[in-house]
Amino acid sequence: MKVRVIGGGLAGSEAAYQLLKQGFEVELFEMRPVKMTGAHRTEHLGELVCSNSLKSNLLDSSSGLLKAEMRMLDCMLLRAAEKAAVPAGGALAVDRVLFSREIEAELAAFGDRLQIVREEVQEIDFSVPTIVATGPLTSDALANSLGKICGSYMSFCDAVAPIVAADSIDYSKAFFAARYDKGTEDYLNCGMNKEEYLAFYDALVTADSVEDKLVDATFYENCMPIEVMAKRGVDAMRYGPLRPVGIRGPEGQKYYAVLQLRKEETAGETYNLVGFQTNLKFGEQKRVFGMIPGLENAEFMRYGVMHRNTYINAPKLLDCTFMLKEYPNVYIAGQLSGVEGYMESTMSGLMAARMMARRLKGLEPVMPDEYTMIGALARYISNTSVEQLQPMNSNFGLLPEISGIRDKKARKAAYAERALAHMQAYLDELGGS
Repeated sequence: MKVRVIGGGLAGSEAAYQLLKQGFEVELFEMRPVKMTGAHRTEHLGELVCSNSLKSNLLDSSSGLLKAEMRMLDCMLLRAAEKAAVPAGGALAVDRVLFSREIEAELAAFGDRLQIVREEVQEIDFSVPTIVATGPLTSDALANSLGKICGSYMSFCDAVAPIVAADSIDYSKAFFAARYDKGTEDYLNCGMNKEEYLAFYDALVTADSVEDKLVDATFYENCMPIEVMAKRGVDAMRYGPLRPVGIRGPEGQKYYAVLQLRKEETAGETYNLVGFQTNLKFGEQKRVFGMIPGLENAEFMRYGVMHRNTYINAPKLLDCTFMLKEYPNVYIAGQLSGVEGYMESTMSGLMAARMMARRLKGLEPVMPDEYTMIGALARYISNTSVEQLQPMNSNFGLLPEISGIRDKKARKAAYAERALAHMQAYLDELGGS
């Protein structure tokens, strides 16, 4: 049987793998490079357009727990990420190019059972089992087609952080350090004293932004442009991406604010300004960010940009298997479904494919329960009592409460232990498949 997957991003690539592994033939539609988006730069599958970090790998974090559950379900993208990993402390960050190559290699191994079609899909064919994973940058034509069957859409703005050349950074001012001296020194740090920070703040809040149709849209908190955050108050950035706590300079000095930079690829030739998503004009980015010690002469390999993200009103439209309630041949995965984040999007593609495969084989599409991070997140976005869905990341607050453990770290460890036990029970119930 042939299944159609629309979108070659994280969710679509993972969905294609899961379906191929189950013995289906897959048509994977990806419109790039025939038609590009406002944020993508290549035609490669699984291209990361914002950060190159997939967040924490540590089991006492919600993102680490999510990854652990996904590994138990044979997540192909996590294997690809681990092969393409760059140093990032307790986080899993990747070389973007190597990451895409690993994904494409995994899928190519299925030979003729996978057909990659490079064209824009403008209409949904309801006669063909289909997973729509076109992401937050869904083309206008397909968005309009989906709008006819889904009704109300919501949107928010997303922004991309700049990338600078490593050899243009002033290392007499920038330094490698680990927060609290824990772990490896994987981040490059640019420290500011109070005078430098206030001058930077004043320049940032008065800098010129790009004027476009996105200006009045809603920003999702985790992707907020740095200039928008700054306008919330003079110390907002110091409690966010410029948090100085736990970082010391080469001589043990403390800083009023610290910008961290993370390697973009294994060779370390470029660095990403962590948390500095922006919609400033390109010239303003060079001028204002150049006020940060160490970046005075930085060469920008990519400037930050902002783009529209689109997602459906999932509580009204999807069940917890990511299937459209009114159109059981169609599943929605990725950020289009209302999840937020690289691994959350990948998870939705993984689970949508597994649930579709079971249904097509005449089996009950059983999801992991609410004690797992996967099950809790899927149930949240499909919960009909949620009136105003905001894209949701994995977080421990989604899980049924564990009481009686006051220590925060111990409580998170208990959540993780319980979740993994429930995931193992789920796999045992399904016969390990």
